[in-house]
Amino acid sequence: MIRFFCLFLACIGLSHAQTPSFAERLVQAAMERTKLTVRYEPAYVRLDYPNGDVPADTGVCTDEIIRCYRTLGFDLQKLVHEDMKRAFAAYPKIWGLKSTDKNIDHRRVPNLQAFFKRRGASLPVTQNAADYLPGDLITCTVPTNLPHIAIVVPAPDGGATPWIVHNIGQGPKCENRLFEFPLTGHYRFHPGSSR
Repeated sequence: MIRFFCLFLACIGLSHAQTPSFAERLVQAAMERTKLTVRYEPAYVRLDYPNGDVPADTGVCTDEIIRCYRTLGFDLQKLVHEDMKRAFAAYPKIWGLKSTDKNIDHRRVPNLQAFFKRRGASLPVTQNAADYLPGDLITCTVPTNLPHIAIVVPAPDGGATPWIVHNIGQGPKCENRLFEFPLTGHYRFHPGSSR
């Protein structure tokens, strides 16, 4: 892991002495997640609020994103819930809800997409690998029409196409799958950061 992070710093021209940017810390948090065993479990769970989480050994793709941001001090459960309370009509109505649900809203990819877009974090979706920087988020559709989300990380082999950290059913993994599924969103959400 340390070797991978040092390679990442070298790729973007930083030395160990400089303070890592938000994106670098998000990548580091994502890579740390790949060391853990997490059983894919999409069940609805009642959560504490704020900072609620499903059991640490379970989760889905969104839980990886939530946990990485929480490592950096940002609670997507609270952020999404508060934004949905302010602008409920701006969020998808896929689930037939008439009000917010702090137990599940932040764990749904379409809600995260709406939240990131409302926060000005939306970027163009392209097929150009250079457009996807470490720490970016991507959403896509996996068979059979399931929304999915992942964090972009540098290719561990130094390749030009970034990899992603995600949980697509086998726990958090770092994989060369950025363009495998149809992309539906590209986001750069660095709250409270100028870098």
